[in-house]
Amino acid sequence: MEEHRYCIYVFATAIHCYMLLVVSQITDPSEVSALISVKGSLIDSLKHLKDWKWGDPCTSNWTGVFCYNTFGADGYLHVRELRMMNKNLSGSLAPELGQLSHLRILNFMWNDLTGSIPKEIGNITPLRLLLLNGNQLSGSLADELGYLSNLNRFQIDQNQISGEIPKSFSNLNRIRHIHFNNNSLSGQIPHELSNLSTILHLLLDNNNLSGYLPPEFSALPDLEILQLDNNNFSGSEIPASYGNPSSLLKLSLRNCFLQGSVPDFSRIENLSYLDLSGNQLSGSIPQNKLSNNMTTIILSHNRLNGSVPKSFSLLPSLQKLSLENNFLNGSISTDIWQNKTFTTTYRLVIDLRNNSVSNISGAFEPPVNVTLRFQGNPICSDTSIRNIDQYCGPDSGSNDESSNSTNPSVVCPIQACPTDNYYEFVPESPEPCFCASPLRIGYRLKSPSISYFDPYKQLFESYVTSSLDLDLYQLWIDSYFWEKGPRVRMYLKLFPVVGVSTFNESEIHRISEIFASWEFPGSDLFGPYELLNFTLLGPYAYLNPGTQGKQESKGVLIACIVAAGVFAAFVSTIATILITRRRAKYQSILSGKRLSSRLSIKVDGVKCFTFREMASATNNFDSSTQVGEGGYGSVFRGILADKTIVAIKRAKEGSLQGQKEFLTEIELLSRLHHRNLVVLLGYCDEEGEQMLVYEFMPNGTLRDWLSAKSKRNLKFGARLGIALGAAKGILYLHTEADPPIFHRDIKASNILLDSKLTAKVADFGLSRLAPVQDDEGVLPNHVSTMVKGTPGYLDPEYFLTRKMTDKSDVYSLGVVFLEILTGMHPISHGKNIVREVNMAHKSGIMFSIMDNSMGSYPSECVEMFVALALKCCQDKPEDRPSMLEVVRTLETIFRMMPYTDVNPLDTKVSFGETTSSSSFSNTRSGDLFVSSNVSGGDLISGVTLNITPR
Repeated sequence: MEEHRYCIYVFATAIHCYMLLVVSQITDPSEVSALISVKGSLIDSLKHLKDWKWGDPCTSNWTGVFCYNTFGADGYLHVRELRMMNKNLSGSLAPELGQLSHLRILNFMWNDLTGSIPKEIGNITPLRLLLLNGNQLSGSLADELGYLSNLNRFQIDQNQISGEIPKSFSNLNRIRHIHFNNNSLSGQIPHELSNLSTILHLLLDNNNLSGYLPPEFSALPDLEILQLDNNNFSGSEIPASYGNPSSLLKLSLRNCFLQGSVPDFSRIENLSYLDLSGNQLSGSIPQNKLSNNMTTIILSHNRLNGSVPKSFSLLPSLQKLSLENNFLNGSISTDIWQNKTFTTTYRLVIDLRNNSVSNISGAFEPPVNVTLRFQGNPICSDTSIRNIDQYCGPDSGSNDESSNSTNPSVVCPIQACPTDNYYEFVPESPEPCFCASPLRIGYRLKSPSISYFDPYKQLFESYVTSSLDLDLYQLWIDSYFWEKGPRVRMYLKLFPVVGVSTFNESEIHRISEIFASWEFPGSDLFGPYELLNFTLLGPYAYLNPGTQGKQESKGVLIACIVAAGVFAAFVSTIATILITRRRAKYQSILSGKRLSSRLSIKVDGVKCFTFREMASATNNFDSSTQVGEGGYGSVFRGILADKTIVAIKRAKEGSLQGQKEFLTEIELLSRLHHRNLVVLLGYCDEEGEQMLVYEFMPNGTLRDWLSAKSKRNLKFGARLGIALGAAKGILYLHTEADPPIFHRDIKASNILLDSKLTAKVADFGLSRLAPVQDDEGVLPNHVSTMVKGTPGYLDPEYFLTRKMTDKSDVYSLGVVFLEILTGMHPISHGKNIVREVNMAHKSGIMFSIMDNSMGSYPSECVEMFVALALKCCQDKPEDRPSMLEVVRTLETIFRMMPYTDVNPLDTKVSFGETTSSSSFSNTRSGDLFVSSNVSGGDLISGVTLNITPR
């Protein structure tokens, strides 16, 4: 009987899922087809992609497939990211990848892929991260990849790519990172790459490049790392202009067959690392003082002569001076190692082996953490120098830093933690011998600007924890070691806060998202990094893709699968018919071209702009003027002829929804006038274009300010004011507009902020007029309509019944209120903000999930705000307040605030001298924060495997 009920449950679930697939969310069919082709080209030996058979990619959460959470202008969901890191995939990349036209991240790192990189990837205009390193890809790079105008990071290192670097790559005008090292690229480095004005890191080492070093690279304004080691620039010299780059931190030209002299690098203010070893450089070393940041100078294995510059003694951060195997002569000053402030971790290595240095000037008393290597110099025969022998042997000072394991400072009882769940002591916990289960991370510094890690270990720990918004004690560097490159590979453990033995799911998602999206801030010393593995064990194993629950009876499962499959085939047929009809309708609309282009729209008070005026205002819609993008199209910042700054919303070519939204928004906004509604200034409807012109909102959207990526904080008082302003705008729509209007798409990204952070409700493309009296004088209480809006903000009653009421807008605004309070997204990894806050509220831990960036706040004010937000989000419309009640409650809370005239951008609250019912003792602070803020909201795909990169 139990098995029978289980079968019925599975069957019913299948029916529910397929009905949702057909009537609600569905991925663009062309993208579904592309994904099927991608899988067909891959060999998935570990069956990671076994779920790429059933359901819809976006609604069924196919492994590694992440989608936008809103419908596109064509009415479909679109794939945003493919994360296939370390899934043991072989085979090749399918050309159909180019059909994923909305893709922002393409990640196939650390697999065994062969074949070439499809040129069709160049069609994916929005692509930001192209990550293919650590495979066996071969063939040449296609010119078409230079069309990726939004690409930020291009990583193909550690493959077998051959051929020349295309000149078309000079069109990658937003590129910051080019990592092409460890391939078989050949030919001349195109001097056209000097057009890449945004480039930070250019890594082309370990290839077969030849020709000359482009002198134009010295003009790259942001270039920090230029790494060209182990190429063949035989006969070429280092351009003298390489001594001029203003931002250069690291220059590495090791083993490149270069000749000529060493340029003067003293003008580079922040240079930290210089490696010109293994060349045929001649002449003397420039005597001018280098940057105080200099940690590493490697000029070994050249033909340099003259003396060792005395200016080397003026470098306070120097870790390594490698001058061996040259023709240097004269004396070496002890000031190079004596004039240093030594700490227990500081280390200095000076290697002068196999030169002609004949004398040491100064008192020869090297500190214990200085390594000197003098073998093969005349000074080794000078018996007057005490203990010189110990610095002249073949093995002297050979203990270069290679690896290190760290040990906790506190000794705890053996086996006091539950080992069966991978618990262990938190090494640096403020509470001694506290047990918790860590996240385990493999991490590598690809091109650090240091030679020894120990002196910078604490700085690195601060860098990582601040980037992850963790406390210092939550990070433990289990071990690290140097690899060929040189690179630093390390194993990190991240622990939850004291008092909590495991991370919650949202915190894991937040941390993994920072790694997956390369959101770490830049570091001069540590350079670019790469994630090697993100391992989820013990209490986190349930997050592993493919982890199964308890096994059910195989007979029951088979019977249920067969039953569900029969139903799926039936529904699939229906879905095909529906999609075919939709496509036919779409083609019909397109064949008529744009209906609005044949209309003559005349609206009082709204100006009709020409296309030429719009193009002029935006510098021909230059990408630098683009300030946003949505399903309707792109938003540009424009300056009209009269110097008015405006926001111009330009519809996408072929937009299905855009036609209707365009007319709706003009019609509605032309007659709406309220300080909390965005002002429509005009429109453009010519040359096949649809554009709406609004007042410009310099502070962007509320969602921007709440994002984890935002560097600006909103105090609680400012958030409360924004909530009140938005509520007043919606109240006007419900009660004062004639006739009243239901917005239908209230969300944080549709609440704009002007220069004074005044909230203005925007985007009326989905709005509907409220019902009017019928012939018998009866006023319906709802509008029946197709479900439209954004998942997470949709009124559950509206979703089920398709009956839109004013309470539907109240629900959506309640979700926005919860975002304002917590910073969380409405939906993230299956977590619903309403459910999460409700649980925290009922458990009495509400303050633990408050957004810590809003500073201090009166607890009773927050409690009232939370109660109002949750009341707005009641399942039943009749249990929700009216918009008038919402406004009045917010005004009451605002009057209770014990501070006045507060700068909303400060992180500290200035309390007034007089208070109402509040007091300092009832003021909560962000110190109680338990992070729940998930930026981007997606867990790294493939986090279950330990990576063994090549």
